[in-house]
Amino acid sequence: MAKSVGYIGLGVLGSAMVPNLIDSGFEVIGYDVRPEILDELGKLGMKAAKSPKDAAEQADVLVTCLPSIDVMHDVFGGAEGIDKADKPGQIVIETSTFPVDEKEKAKAFMDASNKRMLDCPVSGNRILAVKKQLTAFGSGDEASYHEVEDVIQGFASRTFYVGAFGSGMKMKFCANILNLVHNSVAAEVMVLGMKSGLDPKMIHSVISGSGSSSSMFEVRGAMMANNNYEHEGMNFSVPIKDSRFISDHAHKMRVPTPIYHVALQSYYAAVAQGHFDEDAAAVCAAMERAANFERSKDEKNKNEF
Repeated sequence: MAKSVGYIGLGVLGSAMVPNLIDSGFEVIGYDVRPEILDELGKLGMKAAKSPKDAAEQADVLVTCLPSIDVMHDVFGGAEGIDKADKPGQIVIETSTFPVDEKEKAKAFMDASNKRMLDCPVSGNRILAVKKQLTAFGSGDEASYHEVEDVIQGFASRTFYVGAFGSGMKMKFCANILNLVHNSVAAEVMVLGMKSGLDPKMIHSVISGSGSSSSMFEVRGAMMANNNYEHEGMNFSVPIKDSRFISDHAHKMRVPTPIYHVALQSYYAAVAQGHFDEDAAAVCAAMERAANFERSKDEKNKNEF
């Protein structure tokens, strides 16, 4: 019999991951503070829970994908937290991006309620989540990880066990640095090419699949070529939030990250120019303005994914 999965947090990523779990044959019981997303996913077969505790009580395994540290602590140990559900031995797969010490505080609630928590962040944006092309970095008790690896494979195409609890977040920080740098440099390439007289779609077509390409160039380079950032994979709120965690972690490790912080300036510029709610590929628009080479709004094309 297939496992039942409680899914708490149906935001940009969570709402894209749940359909893949359903398609993989799991019964999904979801919870979010927004009733409209519960209704939307309910049409796909997801059952709605009334609270995190309610979701935990109905599920064999839990997955959490949460927007802030405060929300995480409320979900794990609040008045209707999952620690209040009498499900000893239940495994909780925490996929959010937060500092390791904050996840350890959440784990303390799970330890006290005899549940098993895995730190298992994912790399990728909404576009990749919809396509089930996320990468998951599992960490914590290895036997527990393998017990629910089928659930993780229900929303991620590449799954790894990377070590003791917290190792997943450390790996995610490394991945996030590369994602942001690759996105920013993809924008630099597009703007340089366009101002040199090259067609943006040709730039994307020629470089894609070559040794010079990257996953960010493949996905977000298409949005840059089309001059259309409305098809949101991940807006600027997430990388800006994560940058504080990454910078603090690098500071604690005494590791310089100058390239990452230079690339981050393009994100700040894009936000200052009003692109906050667009996909982070809009760093290209910010760089166009910096290069005095802005395409008109009439040059916007429909993105194809």
